Amino acid sequence: MPTGKRRHPMYEGIALLADPLYGYIQFTQPTDESHEERTERDLIDTSWMQRLRRIHQLQSSFWVFPSGEHSRFQHSLGTMHMAGRFADRLYPSLKKEVRGCPSYPLVKELLRVTGLVHDIGHGPFSHFYDQQFLEPTYHTTHEGIGQLIVREKLGEIIRGIRRSPDGPFEKDEMLLPEQVAYLMRKPDPGGDQMPAWLKTLQPVFSGIYTADNMDYIQRDAYMTGFSLDMVDIDRLLYYTFVTREGLALHKSGSSALRRFVNARFTMYADVYYHRTNRAIDLHMAEIFRETLELLFPFDPRAELDRYLEVSDWSLLEGVRRFPGDPGPQQRALGAEWAKILTREVKWRMAYDHTETMDEPRGKKFWSAADLEAAIRRALPPALHDLPCKVDVARQDPRPLNPWTEETKKILIYDPATEKASPQPVEDLFRYIPARVAHYRIFALDHAHDGELAAATREALENGSAEAFKTNL
Repeated sequence: MPTGKRRHPMYEGIALLADPLYGYIQFTQPTDESHEERTERDLIDTSWMQRLRRIHQLQSSFWVFPSGEHSRFQHSLGTMHMAGRFADRLYPSLKKEVRGCPSYPLVKELLRVTGLVHDIGHGPFSHFYDQQFLEPTYHTTHEGIGQLIVREKLGEIIRGIRRSPDGPFEKDEMLLPEQVAYLMRKPDPGGDQMPAWLKTLQPVFSGIYTADNMDYIQRDAYMTGFSLDMVDIDRLLYYTFVTREGLALHKSGSSALRRFVNARFTMYADVYYHRTNRAIDLHMAEIFRETLELLFPFDPRAELDRYLEVSDWSLLEGVRRFPGDPGPQQRALGAEWAKILTREVKWRMAYDHTETMDEPRGKKFWSAADLEAAIRRALPPALHDLPCKVDVARQDPRPLNPWTEETKKILIYDPATEKASPQPVEDLFRYIPARVAHYRIFALDHAHDGELAAATREALENGSAEAFKTNL
């Protein structure tokens, strides 16, 4: 904080960030008397957090929605704010129901810090980077990288924070990076050793409605111009509390939850899984891993500091220089990236179909590879080798089995019985499918759309699919 005229004591140690969703987001900063104090501003200003300014929130959707240029950095600040709101609502019931609960300022700050850093491990094009590079190459995800960053690079700052925007911790209380890392990822090895109050708070960052998705659904809808007037975050938070059985939603909040789940379903179907997004992703998938191996030839787990170089910006600047590179591999990749960067969409959608699954033991969905093979078998012999791609975009709008899937369990509190149970979920989600698969068939042009559509319908109606997991 700059030296100069002293602030009024009422405003020392707190500053505001303007935000289009929340008006203002509070964050802690050093007081005039203690310039060495560790605060949220120290975390925000680290190169690790600032790197998120250079990673688009919307993966490749910003090429489709011109106003969707916001970053992971903005979303992380919003998630910090939303996590703090969860703490405000949950703490009184948490303190009442769970023994050994620490002070309100510590619980709130733990949730806020976790919200701030929860996406700190993301790479270029976010989840696409996980699927196409981190998982197949290094058998990890952005969450694994993020936990390393929290423990190895941000631990000193996190341990040094001693207050939330609402006041100081109790004597001898401190934030632990291990607890932040635990909340960032579920399931997480070592969770059995965590205190009961911390386990109770896990649903704030995992499950059907969280500090994370309650921010990004609103933020992405706002920034893309997509209307979500039916989302009622205030009501959903108001009726969330801790019971003896765990985190629960009062029955009076059920309609708000149903509207939120529907809003999330709509955002995936119409924004995140937009057909042009998926066509661009299909093209990028052909060259992405090879590109990353050239631009960032290191294991981020072993050379974590070098990960600071990795972002959308550095990738896009790197491929922009490929056409002038003397290497034939770089020039070939550069030619393909030039098409993507100018939105010369390679793959054109020929046919699309959506299927839903209402029961956990219902029909199986197709994988992209199996459906493509079935389509080729159904095509006329002259078209068996037609260049085409199958894309399967999957959703889990609600739990398949809310009684057994701990990460998605929702307890509904019924004031008539004074019990919290997952039983009412069955009625609550009656008209929301358990799983959804969006099948899309792409070709290089529209010359054979009719044949591809007919072959796809035949494959879907008469073929048998292998089971696969959905996206959540």
